[in-house]
Amino acid sequence: MTSSITSQTWLYALGSVLLVSLVSLAGAATLSLSRSFLKRILLFLVSFAVGSLLGGAFIHLLPEAFASDLNPLVVSGSVLAGIILFFILEKFFRWRHCHQETTADHVHPVVPMNIFGDAMHNFIDGILIGVTYAVSIPLGMATTVAVLLHEIPQEIGDFSILIHGGLTVKKALLFNFASALTAVIGVVLALMLGTSMEGVLLYFLPMTAGGFIYIAGSDLIPELHHNTDVKISILQLLALLGGIAIMFGLAIAF
Repeated sequence: MTSSITSQTWLYALGSVLLVSLVSLAGAATLSLSRSFLKRILLFLVSFAVGSLLGGAFIHLLPEAFASDLNPLVVSGSVLAGIILFFILEKFFRWRHCHQETTADHVHPVVPMNIFGDAMHNFIDGILIGVTYAVSIPLGMATTVAVLLHEIPQEIGDFSILIHGGLTVKKALLFNFASALTAVIGVVLALMLGTSMEGVLLYFLPMTAGGFIYIAGSDLIPELHHNTDVKISILQLLALLGGIAIMFGLAIAF
């Protein structure tokens, strides 16, 4: 890891987080889709996101952490700390990666709580992107891909929740995009701290891996089990493997 954050690192990190923020507008593209078709697409997008998150954790973040100067036990402890942190965020701040519609049996938080949770979620995503770019540009790119792929179904879900909560399409897009921009604050904060807290940033790598594992295992994979149709299950598995393959490809390329 370099002793200072270069202008190239800033450029890549800010460009990446702005790209991720633009995904908040993806909900508008679903307005013309039927509900049943959108539900099927979301399941495959979630499967793809699971593969990218697990691939990002096990192929990029954890190998980088174990190759650093950190004690292996510290790395393992930091992974657990990441899992616990994301559990706390869900348990006490009601931030959850959920793509189901609001029904009598499945009630989402009210609109303001959803916006607040999404803003916090995006702020943390920005920190994760900034931290990994501070370590290396290839690692930052891999993290960006993982965040981007799990953001697509997440933002589509958030958009539908806001619409269901009574907001107009224009207001839903505006609030979604505004909450997404908190990721920019997160990446700037991470890069600014990177110049003075270089050693501390290494601990965030396994913590990020723990967060990715938690999101994939606790939030996303259970959603895939709601549909037990053999054909759909096979397609979900292929999409999951596709997400992992992308991470392998990035590892080989860089």
